[in-house]
Amino acid sequence: MHRRLRPRQHRFKYRVFSMLLDLSELRRLDRELRLFKWNRFGLFSFHDSDHGDGRDLDVWLDELLAGAGLEAQGARHVLCYPRILGYVFNPLSIWFCHDLDERLAAIVYEVHNTYDERHAYVLPVGRDSQDDQRDPKTIRHGCAKGFYVSPFLSRDCRYQFRIRPPGDDVSVAIQEEEAGLPILNASFAGARTRLTDGTLLKMLLRYPLMTVKVVAAIHYEAVRLMLKGIRRHPHSPKAAILPAE
Repeated sequence: MHRRLRPRQHRFKYRVFSMLLDLSELRRLDRELRLFKWNRFGLFSFHDSDHGDGRDLDVWLDELLAGAGLEAQGARHVLCYPRILGYVFNPLSIWFCHDLDERLAAIVYEVHNTYDERHAYVLPVGRDSQDDQRDPKTIRHGCAKGFYVSPFLSRDCRYQFRIRPPGDDVSVAIQEEEAGLPILNASFAGARTRLTDGTLLKMLLRYPLMTVKVVAAIHYEAVRLMLKGIRRHPHSPKAAILPAE
């Protein structure tokens, strides 16, 4: 769900599915599942090149975490859309990085735009981010925007993330502020189901060509925003990673 608050109200909602993948299990999944492939064409697939900076994904994550003064050498899971028949666009991939004691130590929010650019916000998971008496399982993060995403939002923005890490379910909510005022809310929620060929076949039938529809929806909603007279901002090159809070 996306809901723009100003200067014009705009809301849309779509049904999608994501995969939660453990980097260490990709080779096994490729071998055991007929409908899922790793780094090669398949009905569903995950390609390392769709994420990171072109290097081994563990190496990329190691460097990001070290740059933020964090250490998480345990399991790494990514919540993302898979390629379907070789095509994918992930507006947001979320990496859950654990320490060797299996505790969630950091979350990497990897944002993609339609200019084939990516940017990672690296945020620690600790007492401050989990100090929520209303829902202790919810993690809260905030950071300044450092990356051009939409022509309908300026760079003078700030993100507030509220995320319930994957268990039996998962939820992600993002509030974006522009010039100190709320301007956009976005959210995703899903229930966990076992990754099998049968599940993948059901997803194909329920969400045919989903990844193509994601890109088509982005452009369709952009036209609607233009018709509502929303100001556009020119594309600016990818900025360096900013320190997060």
